[in-house]
Amino acid sequence: MDLRIFTEPQQGATYDTLLTVAKATEDLGFDAFFRSDHYLRMGGADGLPGPTDAWITLAGLARETKRIRLGTLMTAGTFRLPGVLAIQVAQVDRMSGGRVELGLGAGWFEEEHKAYGIPFPKEKFARLEEQLAIVTGLWATEVGKTFDFHGTYYDLTDSPALPKPAQRKVPVLIGGHGATRTPRLAARYADEFNIPFASVEDSERQFGRVRSAAQEVGRAADDLTYSNALVVCVGKDDQEVARRAAAIGREVDELKANGLAGSPAEVVDRIGRYAEIGSSRIYLQVLDLHDLDHLELISAEVQSQLS
Repeated sequence: MDLRIFTEPQQGATYDTLLTVAKATEDLGFDAFFRSDHYLRMGGADGLPGPTDAWITLAGLARETKRIRLGTLMTAGTFRLPGVLAIQVAQVDRMSGGRVELGLGAGWFEEEHKAYGIPFPKEKFARLEEQLAIVTGLWATEVGKTFDFHGTYYDLTDSPALPKPAQRKVPVLIGGHGATRTPRLAARYADEFNIPFASVEDSERQFGRVRSAAQEVGRAADDLTYSNALVVCVGKDDQEVARRAAAIGREVDELKANGLAGSPAEVVDRIGRYAEIGSSRIYLQVLDLHDLDHLELISAEVQSQLS
């Protein structure tokens, strides 16, 4: 079971804070550092000092880390033109020496689009399908050849399809709860399917849909990696769990029901239930980015039991 650290910087974080967490992620033996792609806080957080851009952040971290994978859950398709996104991700992959992964989603948070003057189209999912075709098509085009795409929303003619990433293939992550179109899209384009904040039962059901969709297009179901994203709140004792829950504005019972919360032994046991239904990677949503002792505890007493 791979454990990855997943952050939500729109809730309030500077680049320096993210760098500190990313370096701790690397030093403590976690597999990867991922971040969300949002420009507006959610809920009661103050969001100060303001949003940081996902790919600018990852570019900086690419030069200041050496081992961990870097990526997004999920880049919002509404924020970037697909040709530009392909260039950005390829460049950051080069800057990292081939450690980047692209999670790409349709975009959903209308308020942040209004706040920063970003168009919020009605047909987001159909656009996402074209975006995936373009980004992966540009990367797959041989050097010296050109790429063309003529769709409903995007039109590319004689693109040199450059630059190329450092990796032969940048892993693409697709995720979500949709019962029909999401599995079909994952089967066609994804290297990894991620379901966020879902129960074991819902995860098993959605993984099954993706497996069936993969087989329908001629892929082996196990050709994809299956993963979960879950909030994490671990403590050595009940008091520490309660303190960490209060620090992120959550209740312990709710966290235990919907995430990975409790003692290290409780969390290891719950992760084991996800492993039983085919999940091989967990993105630990860490909401208090200043509590590095939390990461140390997870590394020492949770990750050590799973490796």
